[in-house]
Amino acid sequence: MFDIGMPEMIMIFIVALLVVGPKKLPEIAKALGKGLGDLKKSFQDVKDTVEEEFKESTSEIRDAVTNVKKQIQAEADDSGKTIQKTMEDVKGQIAQETGDLNKAIDGSQDEAGKDAGTGPAVK
Repeated sequence: MFDIGMPEMIMIFIVALLVVGPKKLPEIAKALGKGLGDLKKSFQDVKDTVEEEFKESTSEIRDAVTNVKKQIQAEADDSGKTIQKTMEDVKGQIAQETGDLNKAIDGSQDEAGKDAGTGPAVK
């Protein structure tokens, strides 16, 4: 954790033994160990909380993106249907106009043929 080797640990132990004394050293070591354990537990709790919040946020963002994707897909489908219906209407109108034009052309050809047959004969 602090990258302390065996020689450093021995030196810390000797200094602590001289400063605190042999009677109080076990009590202080116990308190120090308990404090470090509590600190480690607190850090782990904070880490777990942050990870949980991150997962929740990620899930919410994923849900929002999925909803937007569905909305875009629905709108694209609706637009496609509208375009398809419009194209079918235009095709129907074109077919109707083509039929009307063909009838008009056929009718004018029939009248031209009748007029040509009833007119004065040229000899």
